[in-house]
Amino acid sequence: MDRLTSMSVFVRVAEAGGFAAAAKELGMSPAMVAKHIQAIEARLGARLLHRTTRRQSLTDVGQLYLARARTVLADFDAAEAAGSELQSTPRGTLRVTAPVVLGAHGLAPLLASFRAACPDVQVELMLHDRVVDLMDEGFDVALRSGAISDPGVVARPLRPLRMLLCAAPDYLRQRGVPRRPADLSRHECLGFAHWVHKDRWRLIGPKGEEVVRLKSAITINNGEALRQAALAGAGIVMQSELLLQADLDAGRLVRVLPRHAPPERPAHLLYLPDRRPSPKLQRFVAHVLAHLGPGC
Repeated sequence: MDRLTSMSVFVRVAEAGGFAAAAKELGMSPAMVAKHIQAIEARLGARLLHRTTRRQSLTDVGQLYLARARTVLADFDAAEAAGSELQSTPRGTLRVTAPVVLGAHGLAPLLASFRAACPDVQVELMLHDRVVDLMDEGFDVALRSGAISDPGVVARPLRPLRMLLCAAPDYLRQRGVPRRPADLSRHECLGFAHWVHKDRWRLIGPKGEEVVRLKSAITINNGEALRQAALAGAGIVMQSELLLQADLDAGRLVRVLPRHAPPERPAHLLYLPDRRPSPKLQRFVAHVLAHLGPGC
């Protein structure tokens, strides 16, 4: 028999004053109540109750066992309550990964408001421009740009990433302003190491799609470093609007071929499937979708 159940039955017998009364409260037969008490006595090798046809009383062992049993059951109830609270209140550490630009300029600004809403959740945000395996590397959730090839994850769409072509005003004064996509082949175009095709850019314009062959004397694996190179006049950069917008607003960078743009890059929020996702994950997903979702 389950020891915790037998212990609970004994406490009810002691408090109710008899087997019949306890059985009625517990919704079981008096015979089953007796079996639980007998199981405890057999394990202890001692009687818990003095029983007569008219009354019952606790033995010395029974009195000691009752006091300890009440403590054990109270601790068990407290543990159950704590577990239930943990399942309803967001708490604990949430490990998140994202591409550098999307994480730094899209997600990081949302963390203050998320922590204000969920103060018991600690966020560890790791930024990588490589594909991260959620399970192998122990992450709860990931933001990812580009196509999704992981069949075993839940992928929630985010607002697509708009890509822009920009350059520093000094660079354009020295090298001229491209008027059509083909002109890019005569310019320094800063390459991003994580692109599949590093020697060409796809642009969508009034005449549809055009593929431009380029020369990239500088190739970098980090969007922020590409931005700094463009600000220094090293060439034309193609990066996310999230990264470049502040420089455009301040005049530090200028749009190049504003009627042409690379295709928008899809973005998703990923997490592993779970029939009962933790409150911290549920609240984080809802918070991100509310600010970076498709309709935002």
